[in-house]
Amino acid sequence: MWRRLSAIARKEFRQIRRDRRTLALLLFFPAFMLILFGYALNFDFKHQTLAVCDEDQTADSRAFARAFTHTEYFDLTRTLANRRQVDHLMGRDLIRVAVIIPRNFSNALAGGRVADVQILIDGANASTAGTALGYVQAIVQDYSAGIRISALERRGIQIPAPPLDLRPRVWYNPELKSAQFLLPGLIGFILSITAVISIALSIVRERERGTMEQLVISPVSPVELILGKTLPYVLISLAATAGILLAGALLFGIVIKGSLFCLFIIVLSFLTACLGLGMLISTLADTQQVAFQISILATMLPTFLLSGIVFPIRNMPGVIRAITYAVPARYFLVALRGVILKGTGWSAYGLQILALLVFAILTMGASVLRMRRRQY
Repeated sequence: MWRRLSAIARKEFRQIRRDRRTLALLLFFPAFMLILFGYALNFDFKHQTLAVCDEDQTADSRAFARAFTHTEYFDLTRTLANRRQVDHLMGRDLIRVAVIIPRNFSNALAGGRVADVQILIDGANASTAGTALGYVQAIVQDYSAGIRISALERRGIQIPAPPLDLRPRVWYNPELKSAQFLLPGLIGFILSITAVISIALSIVRERERGTMEQLVISPVSPVELILGKTLPYVLISLAATAGILLAGALLFGIVIKGSLFCLFIIVLSFLTACLGLGMLISTLADTQQVAFQISILATMLPTFLLSGIVFPIRNMPGVIRAITYAVPARYFLVALRGVILKGTGWSAYGLQILALLVFAILTMGASVLRMRRRQY
């Protein structure tokens, strides 16, 4: 058995070496996609365009406007002379936030009255608008608290200590960088596409070239054929994974906090599940074009939309959440983020590894049955 298995694996390695497109797809394309998506997908809320219309033109109004530009969240790009300019600029996506300070702003503060301020936020992007609203409210509250404290100090009133001392700490991603959250998901997204497509095309290529008949009538069993053709892609995909992790560490500062052995087992389980799916697709398609299309439909959209890479699964409707259990990347991302970001042990993702292995067994078993029944 091992002799026949190694013969199939050596044959597949030779075909991969001769087919430079497949070799580039497996080795260099994943790292390229990681760099592309890693820089393109960025949900960090920074440097949002800001416009200020200061109708009061006093020291207090200018101090209030400066409160927005002392952080990296807003960049003052426009100083408006008339509030009617806001609609023109925001409608053309030239600004995201507009601060309008009306006349008598300073007089209201000096007289101890409530000073009105209008802040307009572009709500076309609901996620960005919600984040902007939170930062705006925090800036306004801090500025209001500063004015209140200054007024009490001028009257000689001792300021009592706040009843609560809030000291929040963010674990695992203290700087709240979106790359720390997205890159593990991108690894699963890229590996699922490349692994499934490569193995699906390899089987169909044998059928198109007429060499599948020779393999079927040979002493090689369907199980040996599948394992022999899968093994080279597993090894090459593991090498590609190492390249992806190296690129993530050098370019995005991703540090693996957990065990490298645990990471190896998780990646190997996921690749086995992906290659099993690729094998199953190869038994359904007659041409490489059809196999490629089915592979894209079975991997790209489900992995990106239903695995939790970007959109939280808990926020999805019940029917959609049930469908996500059939997506291998769902389990892979939980385990991968646990190892890379949290450094957790086996107990945190044992069920995820088991689910990936079950998926691999089911898909490979279905592939063996279809290969036995199909007439080549």
